[in-house]
Amino acid sequence: MQSKPVSVKSWGLKAVLFLLFLAVGLLIFVVFSHFRPLLPGMKDRTGRLILVLGFLSMALLVRGIPRLAKYWRIPFAFFIAALVTAIDLYLPSRVWLLNTLKVPLQTPAGIALDKLDSSLVIILGILLLNFVSGGRLSDLYLKKGNLKQGLTIGLIAFIVSAAGSIPFSQAFFNARSLTLSGVLPWIPWILIFVFGNAFNEELLFRGLFLGKYQPLLGRFLANLVIAIPFALHHSGVSYTQDTLMFLALLIPLSLVWGWLTQKTGSLWGAILFHAGTDIPVVLSIFSNL
Repeated sequence: MQSKPVSVKSWGLKAVLFLLFLAVGLLIFVVFSHFRPLLPGMKDRTGRLILVLGFLSMALLVRGIPRLAKYWRIPFAFFIAALVTAIDLYLPSRVWLLNTLKVPLQTPAGIALDKLDSSLVIILGILLLNFVSGGRLSDLYLKKGNLKQGLTIGLIAFIVSAAGSIPFSQAFFNARSLTLSGVLPWIPWILIFVFGNAFNEELLFRGLFLGKYQPLLGRFLANLVIAIPFALHHSGVSYTQDTLMFLALLIPLSLVWGWLTQKTGSLWGAILFHAGTDIPVVLSIFSNL
């Protein structure tokens, strides 16, 4: 006789799962951030190895328990996130790319190509591991969904963000001496940066986790438990004078991107929206080189 799968009904159990998923998210994306890891050198590498092997072992263990087997993709998603971010941090592919193209890092082209390299490592890693595990692209919200609605909302948000990007960048992100004529030559590098970053972050956060958390936590809590680590993942950035203000802005933005993904059934609208809001940040980074 086959055991029935675990059912999550009580708010108490939902609260426990919320805190558990939040703790794991903070561990992967804040303590072992692939941008600003909190632990030095060997401690960071050892910790990442323990995380990767621990989450993989947990996924295989859960998969072998009939009552829990339907949830094995959650710890496997933890494994994917921990592995791809570790590879992104320690694989010197960006150095190879920039050296091959003879592009200095501290230029708009260098920063954009560095971001493109990082994004490709994360995106391709997630897609490959999802495929190997038997997952589908739709499991990552990489599907058509309500494409018209998603693209309409995303495109409007992108255009509004782009139109206000120069004054917003100067007001909130310490951008210097920005003019439209000065920004125009940067446009190819801006687009490479913002779309690479938006795609990899939406896939790494919303795509990888939202659909797996939602059956257990419901729509809002699943969205929230991703939004908090996403925002704190950006703590310590150097392109804003007020980090608390920046993080306070990121949480509602992250919730909107999650809501848009849930509403349209795909990531495409959120990626467009996210890319637009990254433009003021990129202008600040480029103007301060």
